[in-house]
Amino acid sequence: MYNHLFSEMTIKGLTLKNRLTMAPLYLGYAGEGGTVSDMLLEHYRLMATSGVAMVVVENATVDHPRGSGSNRTLRADTDDNLDGLKRLATAIKDEGALACLQINHAGRFAHATQNPVAPSAVKTFERMPMALNSDEIASIIIKYADAGARAKAAGFDMIELHGGTGYLLAQFLSPRTNHRSDEYGGSLENRGRFALEVLAQVKKSVEEMPVGYRFLADEWMPDGLKPRESRHFAVNLATAGIDYISVMGGTYESFLLPDILEKSRHEGYMLDLAAEIRAAVDVPVIAAGRFATGAFADQAIRDGKTDLIGLARVLWADPQWPQKVQHGREADIVHCDPDCLNGGACMQMVMKGRPAFCVEWPAEKMKAWKAKFV
Repeated sequence: MYNHLFSEMTIKGLTLKNRLTMAPLYLGYAGEGGTVSDMLLEHYRLMATSGVAMVVVENATVDHPRGSGSNRTLRADTDDNLDGLKRLATAIKDEGALACLQINHAGRFAHATQNPVAPSAVKTFERMPMALNSDEIASIIIKYADAGARAKAAGFDMIELHGGTGYLLAQFLSPRTNHRSDEYGGSLENRGRFALEVLAQVKKSVEEMPVGYRFLADEWMPDGLKPRESRHFAVNLATAGIDYISVMGGTYESFLLPDILEKSRHEGYMLDLAAEIRAAVDVPVIAAGRFATGAFADQAIRDGKTDLIGLARVLWADPQWPQKVQHGREADIVHCDPDCLNGGACMQMVMKGRPAFCVEWPAEKMKAWKAKFV
């Protein structure tokens, strides 16, 4: 059953035991200041025991505090956190999953600093970021490379560059947030230059280690990045040697728009974006966006719309999802409730600076988790 979903595939010499991955999901489990906490270790250990082939660890900053989304954003910008990162990579790999660290600069969405930076001074909610100058851009590129080398030293199997959710790499690519007139602005080729330079330097710093990309295919904003341009940029990434592309849609400025909230209620609501990118490139593509059933996920692979499935809240709500699907127990799956997500139960906890808990968890699990970590 579900022979496509539970077949192996290879990414740059590394074998994935099936087509299931954990997509990165920020839950506020790192310690204050971005340390690797016991809660974070337990969470990722549990995710790795689920049976997915690869666990992608959330959003580790390359530049604290200017690049951190919050004070609980995991840090990959300092050797002070190296021992913690080693424990994290080991916890995942010991449970039989490949360990991937996503590295990121939040840019205009950095909330751990009073002075966020961005390609251009484009207001975000109530904050106006400062436009980066050329020297600052060069410095940030080196910070990405240093963070990549640190992830390799910590024992991670792969690196993922966070070019989604409207963070800095996406901010440079977007015509909505990049109004520059130098070599990093204007044409699509110029707007994509920063990300390609980051990729080149990270690949150099990690040598043969696979490097993937969390890819914003559509901002879902009237004046934002659209698939017509993002498809072309995906081809540029593939030509530059990216090892996989993990496709998503939307940013913090579009996620809560009424039509996007309605879209996100439906199973596989970002699959069409992944299919567009997969048709344009010859590297593995990961699709995400509420893959609630094994049948839907297997069909997406069988139809050639994606190569891999990324599970985020679906896996968080029920870490036994892969096992239940594989062994014919789908009726027992604890599902992420789209009504809950639209109401923002877990998101509201995170926005208040508190660790998130899933209201769908069984009462005994909720009680034990809170007693242990809160």
